[in-house]
Amino acid sequence: MIKALYSAGSGMTAQQMSVDNIANNLANANTTGFKARRTQFQDLLYQSFLQPGAAAGSQTVVPSGLQLGLGTRPSANSIVFTQGNFTETDNPLDLVIQGKGFFQIQRPDGSVAYTRNGNFQLDKDGNVVSATGDPLQPQINLPAQAQSITIASDGTVSYTQAGQTASTIAGQIQLANFTNPGGLNSIGNGLFTPTDASGDPVIGVAGGQDGLGTLQQGYLESSNVSVVEEFINMISSQRAYEANSKVVKAADEMYQQVNNVAQ
Repeated sequence: MIKALYSAGSGMTAQQMSVDNIANNLANANTTGFKARRTQFQDLLYQSFLQPGAAAGSQTVVPSGLQLGLGTRPSANSIVFTQGNFTETDNPLDLVIQGKGFFQIQRPDGSVAYTRNGNFQLDKDGNVVSATGDPLQPQINLPAQAQSITIASDGTVSYTQAGQTASTIAGQIQLANFTNPGGLNSIGNGLFTPTDASGDPVIGVAGGQDGLGTLQQGYLESSNVSVVEEFINMISSQRAYEANSKVVKAADEMYQQVNNVAQ
């Protein structure tokens, strides 16, 4: 019965983390470029009272054995990189990636982080920066007199100036991709950093031969959180938590009966 208490307790702890993960997904249902996470579970060690395949006689073996599991634990909450819906905006610097890829953002410490949030603006020097003021890499600079800013599907940024008909190219936005995007490390603000699990970034041009997506100007990618799906997952986790709590209660009542017998 002590095993039942600990196994059920591990199930309650695991479902609590699942609900915590669901809460974070729902909290970011309207966060631009946010990617939902899914909690995964793993069973723990097994105590073997009778090993499967053990000798049952001189010429026979135990067909199934007798093993008792010791509970569960959360093993991962993997990132779901499905495409979010597109929302049209009035900002010519807003961008979405149709397909695979990440924007490259230079952090204050000089390192590069990666994001799907294409909400870009200009700083006081005319540099294209993220909503937190970190510059896009490679750096794109637009003069104060720039008009009719155009960003092509391959990331080429061009603009016109007053009194001129010919456009001027300011640069080209490059995208990054990873062999295993699910192995990226989330650091907040919609940013990811590479790890040994994700592999090194592969840099290329949007719509090029590296499998990268294309860019669409004047749109933002919404969160890929499905509120309906999250509510279903929450109900499932609540019921699993409730079931485990009833196992704890049942085991406690059995202990109570044993104590009464011993008196």
